[in-house]
Amino acid sequence: MNTPNVTVFGLQWGDEGKGKVVDALCGVSRYVVRYCGGANAGHTVTVGGERYALHLIPSGILHEGVRNVVANGVAFDPGAALEEIEGLRGRGVSVTADNLSVSAAANVVMPWHKLADQLSESALGAGKLGTTARGIGPCYADKANRTTAVRVSDLLNEEVLCEKVTRIAGLRNSTFAALYGHTIPLSAEDIVREYAGYGSQLAEMITDTGALLRGAVAAGEPILFEGGQGSMLDIDHGTFPFVTSSSVTACGVPSGAGVPPKAVGTVIGVVKCYSSRVGAGPFPTEQDNEIGELIRRRGKEFGTTTGRPRRCGWFDAVAVRYAADLAGVDELALMLLMDGEGELDKFRICTAYELGGRTVEQFDPSGPLDDVECVYEDRPAWTDPIGEARTFEELPAEARDYVARIEELVGRPVGFISVGLGREQSIIHHTQLKELT
Repeated sequence: MNTPNVTVFGLQWGDEGKGKVVDALCGVSRYVVRYCGGANAGHTVTVGGERYALHLIPSGILHEGVRNVVANGVAFDPGAALEEIEGLRGRGVSVTADNLSVSAAANVVMPWHKLADQLSESALGAGKLGTTARGIGPCYADKANRTTAVRVSDLLNEEVLCEKVTRIAGLRNSTFAALYGHTIPLSAEDIVREYAGYGSQLAEMITDTGALLRGAVAAGEPILFEGGQGSMLDIDHGTFPFVTSSSVTACGVPSGAGVPPKAVGTVIGVVKCYSSRVGAGPFPTEQDNEIGELIRRRGKEFGTTTGRPRRCGWFDAVAVRYAADLAGVDELALMLLMDGEGELDKFRICTAYELGGRTVEQFDPSGPLDDVECVYEDRPAWTDPIGEARTFEELPAEARDYVARIEELVGRPVGFISVGLGREQSIIHHTQLKELT
């Protein structure tokens, strides 16, 4: 089956700049689909000098003629979604049932999920996971538990919603008091009133998105699947337990969107020219020093969703190669390519790890990553500004060599290069997507 579909997701620890790549492909896509994660994701798109931070709403919302879909694999926070919708409308962006559909089968983030996140993280103390406290993990836990889950379809039936909320809120009040000494009860009545109101506001957008997308696949309409977070945070294949709670790579598209595996299409893995991470967990190339601070400042590395400063370090080719192999990546999109600006005389790439006196070239997410030492290859930095470059040949020779080395180490062509935040600050390189050329 030849498919016009494209899947875009991150190959590092999130925050790779996926929003800009998705935005570049939206104009030739009929559907843009969020298939995983929740309001803990943050995709930033800059259009005409205006910055849009999108969390639950797919990035295609900024394009006319695109049907945006929040699929069944998303942990859906209706309050956050409506706040985001109103914010977009206030800036002149049309958001209606004609261009936004929400899966009736998506699981709903409830007030007890957010409270569970906060109480659990507080109780863990120094051992906390560093979640965004948006209730995503507890929502997915209830999805797996089934009997304590609320689905979007329940918001449309107040009788069903009342029964579920009354029962679950009672359980959670008892649990929170026993585990954490939290004695301020959740009001089932207030929650039912609030969430039934959300259902009324979203009713026209709620539908069977799986059937919608399978119909699009059968008709050959182009679909863009937009991943949240990054591969190193995948629930099954990331640096567990310091991960998110869904399948964020292209492997998660079929179940998260309700489409056949062949519908994944061309797979684009998004990376930055360095690495960053938010929250706790192993990070081999981290530079907890003035270099890391310099990268953070130059890359404006503060969380789109949380505002937290990101941990920063050098490009880790070992981790990126693993993520690319895992999901069958066809090509890379290299984001935040920046110059040294006189402050850096070299860029470093981790090409292998040293562990116990031996060289390790394979990334093992469950291995002793805190104990490895990185084997670095130094590349000369370039000082000429690159924000005006629009072709690969206009980049400094050192920058071109850096890109070529990443291609060699990861074993994938770099199809798209970003040299700034603006839509126009992009270079099309070794892409096989005619939609980008």
